[in-house]
Amino acid sequence: MCLIGHGVFGVLTKSIWCNYFAVVGIDQELAYQFMPIIGFIDLLLGLILLIYPVKAILLWLVIWGLITAAVRPLSGETFAEFLERAGNFSAPLTLLVLCAGENGISEWKKKLDPPCTLSTENLKRVLLILKIAGAVLLAGHGWLNLLEKKGLIAQYSSLGFKNLHLTAAIAGAVEITGAFFILIKPLRPIILFYLLWKMATELFYPQWEIFEWVERSGSYGILLSLYFALKPGSILKN
Repeated sequence: MCLIGHGVFGVLTKSIWCNYFAVVGIDQELAYQFMPIIGFIDLLLGLILLIYPVKAILLWLVIWGLITAAVRPLSGETFAEFLERAGNFSAPLTLLVLCAGENGISEWKKKLDPPCTLSTENLKRVLLILKIAGAVLLAGHGWLNLLEKKGLIAQYSSLGFKNLHLTAAIAGAVEITGAFFILIKPLRPIILFYLLWKMATELFYPQWEIFEWVERSGSYGILLSLYFALKPGSILKN
């Protein structure tokens, strides 16, 4: 979903991407030529991952997720933009850890075959990734609210909120509080609340709402996975 959502924006040539291409010295004219190519590749990899998932694509998604998140602060945006996208690279990283095994070249081309049983140590690594990623992505989005990001203020305005600054401050405080709970004391009802919160609040982008929502699926996946990892009786619970 992350690759497909990102790919659609490449095909649609999202204008703000020009800023990110500029980080590596690519001018606007050339950036618009590259966008559909990158978008098509993302779409293709996303579809392959659904049909025939292999470790190589997951590894690429971890690297690509890190790159696309990192160019935002490098282009002059706040570091919170990087943190808010932690799910983009942490979700595929979690799946790679779950399916850890032999590391020969052939293993990276085989269809993923998660083992029937997983070691406690491996699952604890997964839990650590999920907790850190969940906390970071919530803290990042909360920080953007406190900074009164223009896009978020526009969302609140379109929803009819009158005091936009207060709305952003409350939303930011709620999200940063959730980040602390997830990192220190991850309780399933709290995680479920923030999963629903994240899925709902990402629906209100002024343009291309459905694709914005799809692109942020890593965030939902991290929180949903953490919710199941902490289910009663799980060896991860303690």
